[in-house]
Amino acid sequence: MAHPSTYQPTSGFGKWIDTRLPFPRVVHDQFMVFPTPRNLNYWWTFGGILTFMLVLQMMTGIVLAMHYVPSADGAFDSVEKIMRDVNWGWLLRYAHAVGASMFFVAVFIHTFRGLYYGSYKAPREVLWILGVLILLLMIATAFMGYSLVWGQMSFWAVTVITNLFSSLDSLIPGLGTTLVEWIWGGFAVGGPTLNRLYSLHYLLPFVIAGVVMLHIWALHVPGNNNPTGVDVKTERDTIPFHPYYSIKDGFAIVLFLIVFAALLFYVPNYLSHPDNYIPANPLQTPPHIVPEWYFLPFYAILRAIPSKLFGVIGMLGAIAVLFIVPWLDTSRIRSTSYRPIYKWFFWLFVITCIALGYLGAQAPDGWYLFFGRAFTIYYFAFFLLIMPIVGLIERPKKLPGSITQSVLGSQASKPPSPPPPGPDDREGLA
Repeated sequence: MAHPSTYQPTSGFGKWIDTRLPFPRVVHDQFMVFPTPRNLNYWWTFGGILTFMLVLQMMTGIVLAMHYVPSADGAFDSVEKIMRDVNWGWLLRYAHAVGASMFFVAVFIHTFRGLYYGSYKAPREVLWILGVLILLLMIATAFMGYSLVWGQMSFWAVTVITNLFSSLDSLIPGLGTTLVEWIWGGFAVGGPTLNRLYSLHYLLPFVIAGVVMLHIWALHVPGNNNPTGVDVKTERDTIPFHPYYSIKDGFAIVLFLIVFAALLFYVPNYLSHPDNYIPANPLQTPPHIVPEWYFLPFYAILRAIPSKLFGVIGMLGAIAVLFIVPWLDTSRIRSTSYRPIYKWFFWLFVITCIALGYLGAQAPDGWYLFFGRAFTIYYFAFFLLIMPIVGLIERPKKLPGSITQSVLGSQASKPPSPPPPGPDDREGLA
């Protein structure tokens, strides 16, 4: 939200740097006094949580990279060496692994919040698109990081997922096989594959950090959305980001870290697969290949479609459809809180995503396969049919007149009370 700068340097050095590199001015205007809607709830704190988790993942990842050996013979042993011989290596490794799961917990909540409150609607389309791009980069980075353990499950997960590109052979003969061999660096997953995945896993977090900066920039142009979806109309609708929301975000980060610490110190392997503590064996395929939990909904969609090519298209389309959500939703109302019909479909969509995650961990047969296909159909129907149609036929509830009215109710329309009389005023009355 554009607003005039109020930064006033007080020291000689401050004035000097302000005329040459006005970084303190940017921090003051965009993160201190930035006008923010006064009715943001705790669902809005996950943006700060995600920023914190990105920094944590990068810091732990850089230190782990100093001890990791990206070779087919040494990768698994180097991870075990980190756990046993490197000072605090167990903490770094578990913090990075558990941190990845917590990172995805936060980003999924952040995404559902955006969908619920219509944060993708004009003028925030670019903000939403950049957010989906960050999600896509996170998925790619996490997949590559999962492969670096070089355990039995991660090795075969890499083999299965990269081999999906061979489905392109049905479109252009030989294209898919050539692409798979190029990714592998040979005719099977091996040392060259691991080296490529390691390099990209180290590089992509810096790309994510760059896109996050663009995401924050795109946020500060139109300003934050809010639970009512009503635009800011007067200065009374906003409060400075600091100290009100900086303290609120800090408190939410502390609560999030308590959950993070509980997993890290008590059940660090709860969300991992035990087969990853078995060294990769190209000659022995696990009976049931399962990726990490945050990939399971997309994995369920992949297996629900009989055709290999269309299964890949469905899996990629599950993410790609998010890019066009701003143009699929035809409702004039942003917040689902004021949309009585659409609200039911939204919560069914949330249940669908959770169910797909559960089904992705099960064997694709019998009722599991049936429900996997049913939930896959609803997943795409929600975006391609329900969003456009319900937005046209639904009669939403009445919106509040302003953000302030949604917080203060009828008091928002009353003029502010005059200040109590001072000593001079009382003397005049006497």
